[in-house]
Amino acid sequence: MNDLSFFLPCAAGVEEFLAQEVHALTGRAGQDLLTLRGGVRVRADWRDALKLNLHSRLAQRVLVELAHAPYRNENDLYAIASGVAWEIWFTPKQTFKIETTAQHSPLQSLNFATLRIKDAVADRFRAKANGVRPSIETQWPDCRVFAHLTTDSCTLYIDTSGEPLFKRGWRQDKGDAPLKETLAAAMLAASGWWNPETGTVSEQPLYDPCCGSGTIAIEAAQIARGMAAGALRRFGFEKLLPFQAHVWAAIKQEAEAAASDRSVAIFGSDVSHRMVDFAERNAERAGVAQAIEFRGGDALQRMPPVESGVIMLNPPYGERIEVGGVAGTGRFGARESAQVERGAEGDGGEGGDGGEFFPQLATHWKKNYAGWTAWVLTPDLKLPKQMRLKESRRVPMWNGPIECRLFRFDMVAGSARK
Repeated sequence: MNDLSFFLPCAAGVEEFLAQEVHALTGRAGQDLLTLRGGVRVRADWRDALKLNLHSRLAQRVLVELAHAPYRNENDLYAIASGVAWEIWFTPKQTFKIETTAQHSPLQSLNFATLRIKDAVADRFRAKANGVRPSIETQWPDCRVFAHLTTDSCTLYIDTSGEPLFKRGWRQDKGDAPLKETLAAAMLAASGWWNPETGTVSEQPLYDPCCGSGTIAIEAAQIARGMAAGALRRFGFEKLLPFQAHVWAAIKQEAEAAASDRSVAIFGSDVSHRMVDFAERNAERAGVAQAIEFRGGDALQRMPPVESGVIMLNPPYGERIEVGGVAGTGRFGARESAQVERGAEGDGGEGGDGGEFFPQLATHWKKNYAGWTAWVLTPDLKLPKQMRLKESRRVPMWNGPIECRLFRFDMVAGSARK
């Protein structure tokens, strides 16, 4: 399996950074590495699939493309799936699941489309294995098959990842709305603190003043030490027929040898001491407990942990907002522990609950964090105006279905706007 086509989906806005990471991991470029909307396509070999799963911090999955053909109806889908050699990927004794997504498909029922693809897989096994076929398992299948339909084409993939790649294996303690590890890594890449193509990280200290369960800080600490993102988890490819245990063991050994004890100053704080405890336990499982300093404290009162550095912040947002500390009011608790209804979702005005937090945070930063650079991920395009700051950069980035911007603010003493 030396010439496979892989598709690595990612959050919208992260495609260029993922392409850089894939290039670094596989060495592929040109027509072998294409940046698409919502992901990256790369031609590589089976060993690269294992490396991508183990190391990628930005991809959601690593999918092998098995078929791509035009269709007009469900019978065409059956024919396309019947032509795939499923028997070289898994056995009739294993379980599988079909997941179908569509974009402007003319078909009336995706459930029926999924059923026809499932029938094609089962019928092919019956023909190849003397009437024996694999069973369907919707919760924990041995093999996941993904079908994507457009207006006129069907693409079939087999998944090599299993659970989504943002599940690193270390975050067992978390709050109600934790930031995905893949998005935390994307923030670090977009800010320039981490270069996914060279693997280098900035020497500047990093600080998350609303750290929650510690995702940004832990991700940064692992990156700084060159640790593999998926070192603590299992993968779907381990149940597929091409899997060879000795090849996988060698790849993991290479990853372990490449890790270092390099230290960059990384800090995190949260108004909830419960969340600080969660962050510390997560960091311990992630192998970076000694690389991060976590403390409790209100984001509006915490003084700089060092003279200058980078603030990386994912403040709470959405229909329900959980703010990481509001000094002097006692109205809001930690991001994951206290929730208050927002007056108007995304309106960014001070009339909504939590509206006082961001102007006060900006005032605190201008007074005490001169020389720092702050990066804030938010769906509120009016946030700079609300904070009375002028952004020096804005990076489009999606948090699941929520369109966001990663704003950069260069902090100077006093007001940044005239």
